[in-house]
Amino acid sequence: MLVTKCGHIRKLILESSETDLSRIDLPDLPGGPEIFEKAAKFCYGENFEITVRNVAALRCAGEYLEMSEAYCQENLISRTEEFLAQAALTTFSGAIAVLKSCEELLPMAAELEIVQRCLDVASLKAYNESNSPMRPPPGRWMEELSILSVDSFKQFMVSLKSRGARMQTLAATVMTFAERSLRELVRDRTGGAAISGRAGDTNLRRRQRETLEGIVGTMPDEKTAFPVSFLCCLLRAAIFLDSALAVRGELEQRVAAVLEHAAVDDLLAVGMGYEGERVVDHESAHPGLDEIDREKVCSIMDPLSLSYNARVHASQNKRLPVQVVLHVVYYDQLTVRCEDHKLSDASITRNQVSADVSLIRENESLRMELEKMKAIVSDMQRSSEPAAAAKTSKRPTFFASVSKTFGKLNPFRHGSKDTSQIESITCGSIDVTKPKKRRFSLS
Repeated sequence: MLVTKCGHIRKLILESSETDLSRIDLPDLPGGPEIFEKAAKFCYGENFEITVRNVAALRCAGEYLEMSEAYCQENLISRTEEFLAQAALTTFSGAIAVLKSCEELLPMAAELEIVQRCLDVASLKAYNESNSPMRPPPGRWMEELSILSVDSFKQFMVSLKSRGARMQTLAATVMTFAERSLRELVRDRTGGAAISGRAGDTNLRRRQRETLEGIVGTMPDEKTAFPVSFLCCLLRAAIFLDSALAVRGELEQRVAAVLEHAAVDDLLAVGMGYEGERVVDHESAHPGLDEIDREKVCSIMDPLSLSYNARVHASQNKRLPVQVVLHVVYYDQLTVRCEDHKLSDASITRNQVSADVSLIRENESLRMELEKMKAIVSDMQRSSEPAAAAKTSKRPTFFASVSKTFGKLNPFRHGSKDTSQIESITCGSIDVTKPKKRRFSLS
């Protein structure tokens, strides 16, 4: 049955000079032994399933084995073509799945125009969905592109651009593909992705570098089509993967075009490696920038957001514009003055409280002495009341003199000191109850 349906095998047998024809070599058969087994089942009438994942390989195998209508009606070529037209290439998902399978079937899949047909169907479906008023969320079909290699993705983007897709659609497609295909390096656009234990895998890094460079090559010409956070994340990955200078230069130009929208974290992420080490100084990387360009680059830097070490570095960096250095130095001086002022105020307050506490203690001691003296004088007064009554009209009494004398000694005669605002700054507690105004006279 193989001979009757496979023109290639028939020719090999007829042209062979070997006596034993039980073994035939088919070194270039698309799809390998697995696809040949399915082709053989087809020839012998056994059931097997044609799917979007094997239809391209079966179509290429049918072409290689020359299983055309010239040798048998409804042969493998016509059956696979029918499946492609009526099933596989009727949906976006089917077209992408077939396109993915074609990556292992080149160049034959391209020569049979299977690749181009997949691209045409996929780009048309994507264009219609992105421009339809009732379109579903665009992320759904964009995420399906992540199974493609970067070369297939580039071909898809070319086809999508040729249909006149909007800039927003093209940019969103590129960002989604980058986030899915470079998951370890470009994740949630923050640069916070962790590197797995395969960091030393040179083959992995080589594939990632090729993917990144391919992604940059598919970007729309519009420099401001992408958010600065995404561009900074790609630039960081390009530095980490040691991508080509042209690729890094392209990303730097795109970052510069939208630099005014950059946040501090975006710029810090570019200069820091994936393990926290500093990998690049953008000022030293571009020594040819003039003063005006440097001021533009550094204009978004806020000294208030820099750490102390970063401010010290900035103040000693001769490549920074003078205006930026002055801002940093001025802020440092202002900070120092504020701290010194706070320390000075605290010292004055501490000394004042200490003096006030001492005065309170002295006043309390004097008050107690006055109370004792008042008690003694009261006793003396009670014992000498008859004699004092007789001399009241002639001269001042002894007790009046004593009262006048102690009145002069009274430290509170000009009003008591208000200590309501005194607060203790020591670990202990001091009773600073505001003393009541009293008249310290003897009667």
